[in-house]
Amino acid sequence: MSKRTPATTAMDKAKKPFELLEYEYDPNAASIGLYAAESMGLPASQVFKTLMTTAGDEALIAVVPSDRELNLKALAHAAGKKSVAMMKVPDAERLSGYKVGGISPLGQKRRLRTFFDDSALALPFIVVNGGQRGLQIKAKPQDLLDATGGVAVAIAT
Repeated sequence: MSKRTPATTAMDKAKKPFELLEYEYDPNAASIGLYAAESMGLPASQVFKTLMTTAGDEALIAVVPSDRELNLKALAHAAGKKSVAMMKVPDAERLSGYKVGGISPLGQKRRLRTFFDDSALALPFIVVNGGQRGLQIKAKPQDLLDATGGVAVAIAT
């Protein structure tokens, strides 16, 4: 597995420290985020999943803990939109440049507005996808916010 991805390059460019973690990716796992957390021996509340969404003609990124669900209404409110829907898999892969199971909020083809659940700010570190199935980036929440240009808001239930 290559450890250089657009996501790791984005962290390097932002001059933010990070650690790479790996696990054996299982495409048949009921929840990839929960499986990843268990495989790495981390609490699911610290392993965040990256979700691609659409709000009208705008694509948005939502980053929420693996053990919680995205509140679409809260994301719409935070983004100043009427409604938000989950993006279809082919669109998410095309727009992000990553395969589902490996979508990172970092280093996407085009910078999109990114919203992290604010629970991240209470943690010493969080883990997000590193841009490849089975590769994760461990970093301080504020460093990830800075590297993505993201904001922290209450978007998980």
